[in-house]
Amino acid sequence: MPEALRQILENIRQRFSSLPNNQKIAVIVGLATVVAMIVATLLWTQSTPYKVLFSNVSDRDGGAITQSLQQLNIPYKIEAGGTISVPAEAVYDTRLKLAAQGLPKGGTVGFELMDNQKLGVSQFAEQINYQRSIEGELARSIETLSSVQTARVHLAIPRQTVFLREQQKPSASVLVTLHPGRVLDGAQVAAIVHLIASSVPDMPVKSVTVVDQNGDLLSKSLDGISSTGLDPRQLNFVRQVERDYVKRIETILEQIVGKGNVKAEVTADLDFAETEQTSETFRPNSPPEKSAIRSQQSVETVNGAAANPSGIPGAFSNQPPGNATAPITTQPGQGTGGAGAATGQGTTHRESTINYEVDKTVQHVKQSLGNIKRLSAAVVVNYKGEKDKEGKLLFKARPANEMTQITNLVREAMGYSQQRGDSVNVVNAPFADANVEPPSMVERLTQEARANWQQIFKNALIALVVLYLIFGVIRPAIKYMTREPEPEKSEPQYAPGSPEEAAAQEAQALAEQGDVEQAERLATYADNLQMAKDLSKNDPRMVASVVRTWVMAEDE
Repeated sequence: MPEALRQILENIRQRFSSLPNNQKIAVIVGLATVVAMIVATLLWTQSTPYKVLFSNVSDRDGGAITQSLQQLNIPYKIEAGGTISVPAEAVYDTRLKLAAQGLPKGGTVGFELMDNQKLGVSQFAEQINYQRSIEGELARSIETLSSVQTARVHLAIPRQTVFLREQQKPSASVLVTLHPGRVLDGAQVAAIVHLIASSVPDMPVKSVTVVDQNGDLLSKSLDGISSTGLDPRQLNFVRQVERDYVKRIETILEQIVGKGNVKAEVTADLDFAETEQTSETFRPNSPPEKSAIRSQQSVETVNGAAANPSGIPGAFSNQPPGNATAPITTQPGQGTGGAGAATGQGTTHRESTINYEVDKTVQHVKQSLGNIKRLSAAVVVNYKGEKDKEGKLLFKARPANEMTQITNLVREAMGYSQQRGDSVNVVNAPFADANVEPPSMVERLTQEARANWQQIFKNALIALVVLYLIFGVIRPAIKYMTREPEPEKSEPQYAPGSPEEAAAQEAQALAEQGDVEQAERLATYADNLQMAKDLSKNDPRMVASVVRTWVMAEDE
């Protein structure tokens, strides 16, 4: 060891040995604290941060993963909840290495079950393995949902048959374990059901059942009918219609009575029945000259001798007769002839049949879903607030004409129809908090300022307490522990044979004799005389100045 270092250590040892016990304890505690802080800082800076490698792993996968990590010489930590952590810089590399080994495999197996098929496997075993593979793949797909922790799928696939009457539809059941505090809404349940139904041939949606870990049937909301006879989609549509009408009413009335002074509720009765109607309407025939002829037939029958020629010879008698003025249908035995025609002894029968187009209207009507059958609206309007002469806010009922206007506005906003049987009820009543006057701007600012000052006072009080602990308790304690010992008061030393020594000896003798007062007076004289000698020796100028002052005072 170098001599200089040995000398330094020796000086430190001597100094430490010369300290009193309380100072030694303080030094030891301080050194221990400093060493502990240095060690903690080094451990904190040199500690390797760990990150999660896998979480929520099963016991089987956890054992396989830890075994692989030991073979790879990678440190790891196992925490609660099936969480395995490794050093942060090795997370991604470790995941790739474990993925090459097929880890983690998960609690379910998928189509990898078909990778190692044996040569002589039976058809039944092959079918079972294929079904297990589909179940595992579907379970993995369902587990990708954020709310699902684990899932199990059970498929019931009937055996194929050539007889149609004996053929059955496949079905499925799904058991999901949800994360704590998570739920599946109707859309997510429907997605799971359609995912299963679309993955298995000929599986209807109604044959899929979804159950959670609490035994609640989640798929009942898809095909269940409520007490009102409506399915969930229809109920949502009804609620949406009611919300729209409520928003219309409140929006238009808040512009008049103020925001928060009106509340409305609307009940809608909708018709979701899908009806188709076909009707044929026949109208009376129009006059013959305005109607369209469909077909016309004329029949003429002559019985007996033919008619003898008559009339004026020439071309005129050969002209056809003019328009007939007789009825269309001639009575039997009656004949018609041209101008100048002569009838013989025979009979002539003529029939004419005319068919007109039938006037018909065919109407096909298909009513849409969700038609409004009836609306009922209930509206409550708050009292009107007015300030009196003293500035106090009072609430009074609104005038009748104002309520009539509000009622008319409600009817117009909701599309009131008396034919549908709609009803509207508007009531003017004080709200529960109507009698409470809202705070003014000054009061609100005063309350905020008071709250701020209270917070400031609280912080200041905490700061004062901390300062008192530091400067009033901790610092004095440290000073007391590290203070130097007070020097012991020694007896004054007098020169041998000096008047001070004689006075001190005389004072001691008087004290032994019992004259304490005279002894103290002589001891004080001796001390003062010795102090004057020391002062004249150490600071003669000051002594000379004092003597000079005394002399000048005596001269005066």
